[in-house]
Amino acid sequence: MRTVATFKSDVFNKSEKKEYFINPTCFGDDLAKWLIKRLREASVETDGEPGQEDFGWYFDFSVSEGKHCCVLGYRPGDNDDLDGEWIAWLERSRGFIGSLLGRRKRGISQSAVAAIHAALSDAPEIRTIRWHLKDDFDANRQDLASESP
Repeated sequence: MRTVATFKSDVFNKSEKKEYFINPTCFGDDLAKWLIKRLREASVETDGEPGQEDFGWYFDFSVSEGKHCCVLGYRPGDNDDLDGEWIAWLERSRGFIGSLLGRRKRGISQSAVAAIHAALSDAPEIRTIRWHLKDDFDANRQDLASESP
């Protein structure tokens, strides 16, 4: 199943460094808040606020099959903001021990992917959505991506 999405948007901050960022390029807090709002409008239960990682932001959300995590980050392109893209990938929320055992990659539900896809694809702020298999994305095989999950 395709669980990694890349997309373009000029609406979210990808250049102004905030003092609360863990790292100077830890963009995506505004994107995470926007996506939380979009999911809630679609009656998807989410965390109230996103959390920060060293590379971006994340939040948990729930579908009928259980709790999932959406992780967001920005990847500048060769021409910086001109061809950079946002990345969203989905994991299962498994807790500390489950995370240590690698269980976050297993059991991602189709309905979790569909919820994120609907929130992104129905928004005028988002363009050029591409869905990737995690292994293909990690191996930089971007040409194997699809417009839908």
